[in-house]
Amino acid sequence: MIGVRLSTLFCGCMIAASVTVFAAEPTNSWTAAAGSVAITPSEPVWMAGDASRDKPSEGSIHDLFAKVLVLEDSDGNRLAVVTTDLIGITPELRSGVEMIVGKYGFAAESLLMNASHTHCGPELRGDRLVRFGIDAKYAALSHAYVREVATKIGDLIGQTAERLEPCKLIYSHARAGFAMNRRLPTSGGFINSPNPDGPVDHDAPVLRVENADGQLRAILFGYACHATTLSFQQLCGDYPGFAQQYLQESHPGVVAMFMNGCSGDQNPYPRRTLELAQQHGRALANGVETALETKRVREIEGPLQVALEYTTLKFAGPPTREEIVSQIESSNKYERFHGEALMDELEQTGEVRTEYDRFPIQVVQFGEDLTLVAICGEVVVDYALRLKRELSRDEGDVIWVAGYSNYVFGYLPSRRVLEEGGYEGARAMTYTTFPGPFDPSVEQRVVETVQRLVARVRAD
Repeated sequence: MIGVRLSTLFCGCMIAASVTVFAAEPTNSWTAAAGSVAITPSEPVWMAGDASRDKPSEGSIHDLFAKVLVLEDSDGNRLAVVTTDLIGITPELRSGVEMIVGKYGFAAESLLMNASHTHCGPELRGDRLVRFGIDAKYAALSHAYVREVATKIGDLIGQTAERLEPCKLIYSHARAGFAMNRRLPTSGGFINSPNPDGPVDHDAPVLRVENADGQLRAILFGYACHATTLSFQQLCGDYPGFAQQYLQESHPGVVAMFMNGCSGDQNPYPRRTLELAQQHGRALANGVETALETKRVREIEGPLQVALEYTTLKFAGPPTREEIVSQIESSNKYERFHGEALMDELEQTGEVRTEYDRFPIQVVQFGEDLTLVAICGEVVVDYALRLKRELSRDEGDVIWVAGYSNYVFGYLPSRRVLEEGGYEGARAMTYTTFPGPFDPSVEQRVVETVQRLVARVRAD
């Protein structure tokens, strides 16, 4: 193995980027390389994920990272998978990365970005901080941070792509059990509380990268669970950060990368302490270690086919002016902020949006062996369960469904969640600039787009 360590100064903070190169004789059609870069803010920032916060970050438990896995098949088709210890991917962050990687020959559809959704990371939406009345300096820091991270990720992709070496890809999976459905039915409706009888997805898919000598070089793994064990004022990757840390400690020189699944209605339980975040991270890392040890594996062949499409989703009927005015008069400040944003939209455009027309859905097909579906937003677990069932042509098909991919605007409910009501289906929209709940057609529109993209990449 050839190890390359790169350091440079950017925007007043140190970038420490490590790139792992796979140097071995070819055993099949793949070449690959992986790398990581620290993205921990260099000064106190406003944190994301908890609306009750009233002060900026106070140090960190460990570094936050962005990590990259670049894959290329024998036909020159490439994919850059980016995982991040962030609350989400914003349009500004993705577009910034796209602008940089374009010069390295990566088309937009060949870039897959995923966020762990840690609630102990920096707020990326400076406009949101302004809207919520937070000190303007933190909005400025947020915008600068997004630009900085985009540059770090884009440069890392370029550096990694220059160091591709022969490798092989092997898929396996195991399970972890700390995720639990958080939508508990009560006589007063659905509340956010542990529901042991609700739907879950405890699968932990694992794609490992080995050189021709069988040496492990990178691990891409997933799990469907909110990264919300913690909500304190220190920057931390929560359980995904610890899981990656433990795997890299156990396998020196390996880049471990976490990809969040369809965890919009899944929480880690129990939670609220650092010790529990470490415990959940250890449980997931142990699951990945089990997947690495199992004899039931599949070597992934090419070719690589990728498709990305921006589809249109409909909202339920827009609020009237009177309803918006009533919202502005609410004693709840977040309802008031949301109403003010909608009124601004109404005054500027003469209407409130009825559609969301830039919803990204991405599908990656690895030969006949693996289908990876990446969906925008905080996707509830119903999508993973349904797509795994409907996309499987036989028992041998491997279907991997990731949420929190390419853009995270808020929650993507299923029809079931919309009909049941509760936070994920309606109330959470208060924290966005969207007018209100999605139309009940949302699930079918997303699934049909996925099915169309899958048919396209499987046919190519």
